[in-house]
Amino acid sequence: MVQAAYALTDDQELLRRTVADVARKRVAPRAAEIDARAEYPQDMFELLRDMGLFALPFPPEYGGTGSTLSGCIAVEELGRVCYNTAYLLVVQWVPFGAILAAGDGAQKRRWLPGLAAGTLRGAISVTEPSGGSDVARIQTRAERRPGGYALTGTKIFCTNAAVADFVLVAAKTAREGGHQGLGLFAVERGTPGFVIGKSESKLGARGVPSSELRFDGAFVPEENRLGSETGGFKAVMEAFNRSRPIIGARGVGLAQGAMDLAADYAKQRVAFGQPVAAFQGIRWMIADMAIQIEAARQLVYRAAAAVDAGATGRAAAPLAAMAKCFATDVAMRVAVDAVQVFGAAGVSTEYPIERYLRDAKVLQIVEGTNQIQRNIVADAVLGRGTS
Repeated sequence: MVQAAYALTDDQELLRRTVADVARKRVAPRAAEIDARAEYPQDMFELLRDMGLFALPFPPEYGGTGSTLSGCIAVEELGRVCYNTAYLLVVQWVPFGAILAAGDGAQKRRWLPGLAAGTLRGAISVTEPSGGSDVARIQTRAERRPGGYALTGTKIFCTNAAVADFVLVAAKTAREGGHQGLGLFAVERGTPGFVIGKSESKLGARGVPSSELRFDGAFVPEENRLGSETGGFKAVMEAFNRSRPIIGARGVGLAQGAMDLAADYAKQRVAFGQPVAAFQGIRWMIADMAIQIEAARQLVYRAAAAVDAGATGRAAAPLAAMAKCFATDVAMRVAVDAVQVFGAAGVSTEYPIERYLRDAKVLQIVEGTNQIQRNIVADAVLGRGTS
C-alpha cells in the first residue's frame, strides 16, 4: 500500500468552512423534506452546481482542484446535515472518474466538461438481479453489430439513472473470461430499446432515485465504448477505487452529524434532576463516538491522499476498501448509539436522528458491500483466497 502523508492546505480549510456554512444555512433546512417526500432535490443540485463543486476532485482543466481529499471534505460537511445532498456529488463523480480513467480524448471532451459544469448528469450501472458484487456473473450482453453493439439484459438499483443524460453500463462482450470479458458502454437517454423502469422505494438515500434498467437490443455506437472491448472491469474498479474514500467521507460526515445531534440532545434532556449528559454512561457513549469518528476521518483522509499521490489498482484498492468499510461501519455504530441517547424520541420522525440511522445502513451496502471490502483487504494481506 502507498504511504501517503497529508496536511490540509489553507485552501482546503477554507473549502471546509465555506461548505459547512452553506450546509448549515441552506442544506440542513431542506434535509427532512427531501427524505420524507423521496423526491429528487433539483434545488440542491443547482446549489452545488452554482458553487462549482461538481468538478472539485478532478483535474484543473475541468475546473477542479485535482484533489480527492478536497472532495472528501466537501462530502463530509454536506453529509453531516443531509445524506442526499452529499450523494448528488458522488453520483456525478463516479461516472466522471470512470470516463477519466478509461475514456479516449474524444470521449473526455464530449462528456467531462458537461459533468463538471452540471449541464450533464451521469450514472453507472453494474448491479443485476442475479447479483451486484460478483461482477463475473453479469448477464447483460453487448453483441457486436455493424458500427457498434446491441445491449440486452436487465440492471437494478442504478442510482441517478432516472435523471441522467447517460448511463455507463457494464456488459458481457465475451461468453468466457469472467470479469475479463466485460465492456463498459455509455448508453444515452432516449436510445431505442433502453428503458428506465420504476424507482425503488428505499429505506434510506430516498432523495436520489435508484431504478431498474432494461435493454432490448439497445444499439450503442462504437464511439460510446470506454476502453477496450474487454476492459470494462478495470474501468469500473478504477472508478470505485477513486470513489471509495469519498464514500468513506460520507460515513464520517453522517457519523459526525449523528453525534452532534446526540450531544445537543443529551445536554438539553433532563432526567432525575440533571441533563442526561451528566451521566457517565451517556458521556462514555459520546466519547466512543468521537474516538471512532476521528479514527475514521484519519483513515479516509489518508486513503484520499494516496489517490492524490497517484496510487491506482492494487496499490490503492486495499486502503480505499479499508476507508470505505471502517468509516461506514462507524457511521452505523454511531447512528445506533445516537438513537439510544435519544431514547423513545429517537424512533420518532419528529426528530432527525432516525433518518441518520436509515441512511447509515445504506452506506454499508453501496459501492461494494462491506463484506466485499473485507475480501479486498484480506486478499492484500493473505493473498487471493480459494473459497
